[in-house]
Amino acid sequence: MENEEGNVFWVKIDGERRLATINLVPGNQVYKEKLVKISDEEFRAWDPYRSKLAAAIMNGLEILPIVRKSRVLYLGVSTGTTASHVSDIVGPNGIVFSVEHASRVARDFLDRVASLRPNIVPILQDARNPKEYFSVYGTVDIVYVDIAQPDQTEIAILNCKTYLKKDGYLVLVVKTRSIDVTREPSEVIRTETKKLAPNFEIIQEINLAPYEKDHGMVIAKYVG
Repeated sequence: MENEEGNVFWVKIDGERRLATINLVPGNQVYKEKLVKISDEEFRAWDPYRSKLAAAIMNGLEILPIVRKSRVLYLGVSTGTTASHVSDIVGPNGIVFSVEHASRVARDFLDRVASLRPNIVPILQDARNPKEYFSVYGTVDIVYVDIAQPDQTEIAILNCKTYLKKDGYLVLVVKTRSIDVTREPSEVIRTETKKLAPNFEIIQEINLAPYEKDHGMVIAKYVG
């Protein structure tokens, strides 16, 4: 097991070394992931083909800013696969403000994830209007962005300016096909990263292939 401070581990499941988090809700599966008991803890296998954050870890993520007690603003939570693992990592004393605009997937997220996890605050709202997240209070340590919009980077910056503390982290999933289908994905990622330059120190860019085609992730520190 590694990175115990951040509550992220490598465990053996069916003879294979797998990424995992400690289950905040023992016995509960979110997406039919494998559960395994080791000593007194139950671990959930974290599938990099189902979670872009897991894909980034598998592809050499150097800094995982999400740790125990982190306050996270998560944009584009969808049905909550990754958010459930973020919930595991931050633990009972952390909080995950979870924004989703599509009401159908938000209902699924509420039923399967948020209703069972007290550290998740669901917010049904458009990420373009951060001042309307009436459930968010104070600043956050991390803004995690996974939204399929051409202006996803601009939306990320606006949310960071509204809620992210100085020296907090932005974790930005770049969905290149949502931005420009005519350009090479690596070129799109470079262009989006440049948009962050005035307000952020770029820590790392990661290609998420083969787990996610045409996706990248940018880790950046907010310098204001």
